[in-house]
Amino acid sequence: MLTFAIPCLFGLEGLVGNELRHLGLQDVQVENGRVLCRGTPADLPRLNINLRCGERVLLLLGTFPARSFEALFQGTVALPWEDFVPADGQFPVKGHALDSQLHSVPDCQKIIKKAAAKRLGEKYGLETLPETGAKYQIQFSILRDQCSVCLDTSGPGLHKRGYRAVGTAAPLRETLAAAMVILSRYRGKDPFRDPFCGSGTIAIEAALIAKNRAPGLDRSFDAQKWKWLDSGLWLDAAGEAMDGEFDGSYDIWGGDLDPRAVKIARENAAKAGVEDLVRFETADAAVLRCCGEYGQIVTNPPYGERLLEQQEAEELYRMFGTVYRSVPPKWRTLVLTSHPDFEKFFGRKADKKRKLYNGMIKCNLYQFSR
Repeated sequence: MLTFAIPCLFGLEGLVGNELRHLGLQDVQVENGRVLCRGTPADLPRLNINLRCGERVLLLLGTFPARSFEALFQGTVALPWEDFVPADGQFPVKGHALDSQLHSVPDCQKIIKKAAAKRLGEKYGLETLPETGAKYQIQFSILRDQCSVCLDTSGPGLHKRGYRAVGTAAPLRETLAAAMVILSRYRGKDPFRDPFCGSGTIAIEAALIAKNRAPGLDRSFDAQKWKWLDSGLWLDAAGEAMDGEFDGSYDIWGGDLDPRAVKIARENAAKAGVEDLVRFETADAAVLRCCGEYGQIVTNPPYGERLLEQQEAEELYRMFGTVYRSVPPKWRTLVLTSHPDFEKFFGRKADKKRKLYNGMIKCNLYQFSR
């Protein structure tokens, strides 16, 4: 059995844990900023292809105390590198250290690199490793003197689905957009609205969820080139994912005042293969149309970084608060913003408030139900 570590944005750990359980992974453990689980080699492709809210899939090689550089070296040397990295494998090192006696990341990188090279060189009978083959990215974290050493199976983060080649300013991460849709409890049956759609990320993720389309089907992963992992497992995982897709038509709509943003949103939807499932229009949120007894509004309105932009954003929140009061009573509304006084300008306290991060930006997800 292999141990996987799934890093995620703070606040999304519970959602990632639920995803792992749904995929049948074992021993799911939710921690701050990551979720651990156990599975087989066949689960490695399944995780990369199917996860909506996790940031990447790391293969955890070991965890050990590292209060000194010598302990870091010896702990790294003891790991079974030859089980995963071939003689010609590239193995660059990156990582971070927090609240630990070892705090110099460059020095830790050098020691882990030296230790891994020593073990691999001895196992393969080589004084110099060529590193001309596939990449086996080493990723370490040292937290409170405990070091975890992993191999990154994903490559580019899982939020890079492959459909958003171009974006508008301040883009929303795809993993966070998917989490917002999941938290709204949208499953494709009701109307879905994003009145500040920007480059269309939230509405596109809603369409992928409604269709039950795996978000990683249209991209590649570093571990696809790994020699010890049977390439047929990737085809099996993709086939399993496609077999689980739904057919249907859905009422998913995104609007934005900026025609350029709407054009980009349509192009992104086409890249994601959901252009027939979601509608994007140049539209003013002040005339948002919400028909039907049930539905979801999930949106990430502008918040403004400079003073004038903040004032404009606050006026926008007042307007949106007025629009909200005309929304049918059984609709759910979720608004993500980093503005600390959103509720004041919106004109109502949220029924639920959840702290989340969009990259390094601290935000709140305000949830309203009437």
